[in-house]
Amino acid sequence: MLVPTRELANQITKAIQSFTAFCSESVRTENLTRKEDDKVQRARLLDAPDIIVATPSRANTLVDASVLKLDSLLHLVIDEADLVLSYGHDEDLQSLAKVIPPGVQTILMSATLRTEVEGLKQLFCRDPAILELDQKETEDSKLSQYVVKCGEDEKFLLIYAIFMLKLVKGKCIVFVADIDRCYRLKLFLEQFGVKSCVLNSELPVNSRIHVVEEFNRNVYDIIIASDENEVVGSEGHGSKRRKKAKEVDDEDMEDVEDKADDEARPAPTGASSAPAKKKRKRAQQDAEYGVSRGIDFKNVACVLNFDLPTTSKSYTHRIGRTARAEKTGMALSFVVPTHLFRKHKPTSIATTEHDEEVLAKITKHQSKHGHEVQPYDFDMKRLDGFRYRMNDALRSATRVAVREARAKELRLELLKSEKLKRHFEENPEDLQHLRHDQETHAVRMQPHLKHVPDYLLPGGGKTADVGLVGFGKTSENRIRKARMQNRLKGKGKKGGVKKDPLKSLGSKRR
Repeated sequence: MLVPTRELANQITKAIQSFTAFCSESVRTENLTRKEDDKVQRARLLDAPDIIVATPSRANTLVDASVLKLDSLLHLVIDEADLVLSYGHDEDLQSLAKVIPPGVQTILMSATLRTEVEGLKQLFCRDPAILELDQKETEDSKLSQYVVKCGEDEKFLLIYAIFMLKLVKGKCIVFVADIDRCYRLKLFLEQFGVKSCVLNSELPVNSRIHVVEEFNRNVYDIIIASDENEVVGSEGHGSKRRKKAKEVDDEDMEDVEDKADDEARPAPTGASSAPAKKKRKRAQQDAEYGVSRGIDFKNVACVLNFDLPTTSKSYTHRIGRTARAEKTGMALSFVVPTHLFRKHKPTSIATTEHDEEVLAKITKHQSKHGHEVQPYDFDMKRLDGFRYRMNDALRSATRVAVREARAKELRLELLKSEKLKRHFEENPEDLQHLRHDQETHAVRMQPHLKHVPDYLLPGGGKTADVGLVGFGKTSENRIRKARMQNRLKGKGKKGGVKKDPLKSLGSKRR
């Protein structure tokens, strides 16, 4: 089975192993995308596993090295077929197509059919049959889609209000445009005591997989994900990205860690900082990273498009992370109107220039499938009391702070995922104690920002009038809530009407 990203390969492997739990001795599955020694991987392939999950580049490398034999191959499944070529796997797929024996049944799977699928059909299929499984649309859709038109700086104001006032209850995935945006938003939210973890292509694959697993186990509530492979419109340049990242992919992780340590040290006198910057850029990219496609995030209440994607199909795959398995969900997108573009340069990015054009395509595409993207008229005047706090926090999240946070996060995650790898293999329970939402302390912390006084609350302390409606399912303890209500009514042990202390004093009549 071929997949475009390592995260998807890990998830599919675990799903197959759960399906074959009662016949694991008869059906063996191997994931070839894991970072491990070549000798270990050769040993695992000697027993000829029944199911193999890999990326095209990894499979092609093992086939060229005569480690992976395709003589007994019966079925070939390519998941996210329209995305495989976009990730720069075209050369690897062409090489694999030449060595695949005739008569192999090939299955191409994708949620959206694009021109790339036609190229794959010519490589692997003969007289293919197209099977379309259309999901029946109901009038009361489980997914609610909203759009808020706002300025570039007001995005930070809105997300601050949403999380501090708990307008959205449950787990949330926040999509941003690039890696720097990830850390700037994380630093911004940290100052208000809002914990979050980041997910991007510069983190080691073990850390990325662990973040997703912990999110699915309800350890984290907020993930800030950079979907740079699709957001910046670089799908057509996958081959170039793969050539640049291939050298890094072949390096040992210890070399990458040394590069990160070199960046943290001050440059010697008279030395140019350009080489160090170039090293960091080479070490940060992973061409086989992808978060908006295929990954099964569980129980996501809200998908927040902090930065709108550049295509309607990217939007479709993003919002597909919520409202899964007949559960309700909400997609909220921030859109910058054309007349507000570049009005606040410190928070501006180039992709927001065409937000209205992309929104028109998204609305048209969703209407074809019976979904409505509703404009949400958020009354920004109600949040005027929060503006000075937002500006104060934004001034602290400088470019230098973002750069320091990226370097620190990379060093910590490399240490967690590689140096402790053998320890975690022997003690898997210790891996659960690792957290990815720790405060970076790259900016000056202001304790007063973590609390919202009553006079700042819109509507005189009533949060329900702001507009966004939370979900019924929360992590609140119902028993504790009932006890609190009983205490207020005077039914609890510690509640009730207290006696007048003066009447408790004894007195004797004369």
